Amino acid sequence: MRNTILKWLLLLLLMGYTAWITVWANREADRHKCTGIIVKVTGSDNPKIIDRTKSGIVTELSRYPESITGVPVHNVDTRKIEKYLSAISNFESVNCMINSDNHLLVEARPLEPVMRVFDAGKSYYINREGKRIEAKAEFFSDVPVVCGNFTKRFTPRDVLPLVRYIEKDPQLSNLVGMIVARDRRNLLLVPRIKGHVVNFGDTTRMAEKSKNLFLFYRKVMPHKGWMEYDTISVKFRDQIVATRRDKTKLKHSEDYTEDIDLEEHTLPDISEPAGAVE
Repeated sequence: MRNTILKWLLLLLLMGYTAWITVWANREADRHKCTGIIVKVTGSDNPKIIDRTKSGIVTELSRYPESITGVPVHNVDTRKIEKYLSAISNFESVNCMINSDNHLLVEARPLEPVMRVFDAGKSYYINREGKRIEAKAEFFSDVPVVCGNFTKRFTPRDVLPLVRYIEKDPQLSNLVGMIVARDRRNLLLVPRIKGHVVNFGDTTRMAEKSKNLFLFYRKVMPHKGWMEYDTISVKFRDQIVATRRDKTKLKHSEDYTEDIDLEEHTLPDISEPAGAVE
């Protein structure tokens, strides 16, 4: 009988302790609230990418439908926050957790865009692998702009080799402000200085085309001026073709005979040894 009473007393004590510890734990949990948000960017050494990603995530979380800071940590659903951020195409991966200081820690690996595409009224970025990235204001990137009407057969990925080449070529990088992609064989470079466009053709023989273009600039432009031609084409092998802006000049025979008329003609006289081209 005594053993039975003792067992019941121990059981009551245990139940009381359990109830008390539960209340205490809930009070402690309510007392420990999320005190802030820390964003850590992985997979990039580019300061601009890192800063833009951090500010972009903070901006996105300010629009999160539930409160985060000031909320008891046990009410912060990190998986739900991960899902919310992962729905944005700007990230390769997102992980969220509450750290020991009661901060929401967001670790994000961004997709780095290499060009911005304007396609039939739509705008988006793509990365080096050609993956599409949503163009959101808070994740703005200063990258080359490509305009075109793309199809399943002709996609922005087809322009990537030219974008990469321009990025590595200091002269072209300083010159080109935009690329207009008419089709696979007619990629137009739009210089930052208004005057003309350059038909670069396709993405083959790019070193040769760049050499010919700057040879034209050195040999012809000082005499003709930046505004003389509306189009300079280097798409053909061993040829440079230029089209006059003012077509009325073609009607004057003296202009044609005294000066070289470059309308739809090649320029064989400006060639020089490859080693002489800077």
